[in-house]
Amino acid sequence: MLERFFNLKAHNTNARTEIVAGITTFLTMSYIIFVNPDILSSTGMDRDAVFVATCLAAAIGTLVMALVANWPIGMAPGMGLNAFFAFTIVGAMGYTWQQALGAVFISGVIFMILTISGIRAWLIRGIPKSLQSAIAAGIGLFLAIIALGTSGIVVAHPATKIALGDLTSAPALFAILGFFIIAALDALRVRGAILLGVLGVTVLSMLTGHNQFQGIFSAPPSLAPTFFQLDIMGALHTGFVHIILVLVLVEVFDATGTLIGVAKRANLIPEGKPNRLGRALFADSTAIVAGSMLGTSSTTAYVESASGVQAGGRTGLTALTIAVLFLLSLFLAPLAGSVPGYATAPALLYVAGLMLRELSEINWNESTEAIPAALTATMMPFTYSIANGLAFGFISYVVIKLLTGRAREVHPATLLVAILFVIKYTWFPD
Repeated sequence: MLERFFNLKAHNTNARTEIVAGITTFLTMSYIIFVNPDILSSTGMDRDAVFVATCLAAAIGTLVMALVANWPIGMAPGMGLNAFFAFTIVGAMGYTWQQALGAVFISGVIFMILTISGIRAWLIRGIPKSLQSAIAAGIGLFLAIIALGTSGIVVAHPATKIALGDLTSAPALFAILGFFIIAALDALRVRGAILLGVLGVTVLSMLTGHNQFQGIFSAPPSLAPTFFQLDIMGALHTGFVHIILVLVLVEVFDATGTLIGVAKRANLIPEGKPNRLGRALFADSTAIVAGSMLGTSSTTAYVESASGVQAGGRTGLTALTIAVLFLLSLFLAPLAGSVPGYATAPALLYVAGLMLRELSEINWNESTEAIPAALTATMMPFTYSIANGLAFGFISYVVIKLLTGRAREVHPATLLVAILFVIKYTWFPD
């Protein structure tokens, strides 16, 4: 049955290889079931309900990827997008988490329309590579400042804005230790390095009396506090125009880049031959809509899926295995509730470091490309907003190209996004 449904022989693989690949990918991305509730609960959302929503959204998205696209790619609420949801939309801008979920739903619907209509491909072709790389790096910097603040390594200061915190405090020491554990294990190519780092710090904090053990297994908590709590009408407020724009743009670049990158590594999109990229793109857009209804931030394809591909995963059976493991994770709620913020902070910081590698893709010798890219990346942490970083990047790119007589290098898609941001800051500043 598995052979017929997933065409294992045609992909030069077998059930055992696919299942092992699925387990491998799950271990590398399962840290999200601990990190996502920690981030989103800061908005007032019920932590246990977010845990359930995270597991279910990941399972549903990955299951659609398995059955519709037959690709070995795992999906879950995205890092960066969850931070934008919690710390910018709710934390900095003051909207409710219900309105934020409404914005995620709307962005998912738009994302689906863009995918079906082909506009998504047009957008990807039109946004300059320098800005695409800068967006990823900027989100990394945004995650870094969140992690450093959560662990107390960086603190607010009235004169210098930020300053070094007390490195002898328990949260800071645990976070530093966790970061080095993750970095060392990943460098040694240990599968699940991030997860092991998070769990290692959690266990150590319990043994030293800084944290309480709440158990490992239990029946799944109630999803009711977040299930269908999205406020779509509230998200149609004019102040949400640029929020939805940012969600769509980040979803487009993040998911598409990940899907294409992992698929190429698995040789799933051979040049000149039919492929299932369209189905995969549709799968990730439907997952966003489902996740918003369950009560979590935008779901996206995970680059950690490359680890499963490296282990031999080539079909949807790998993704099916990942989905099943996320469903089984529903029974780990007490363990997820035992993970403190300083245990997940090292995971954020390490992911941030990986995302900063994108800076190498920018042509720093071409100022009309480098300056907008630098503004994009730096404005995200300095204004504590991914949205502001995107706005500064797109607007400065268009203006600098126009002033230097290189208007022909500005794709209509880039010009359109820049104009939308100008309209937002001119007429809807709040």
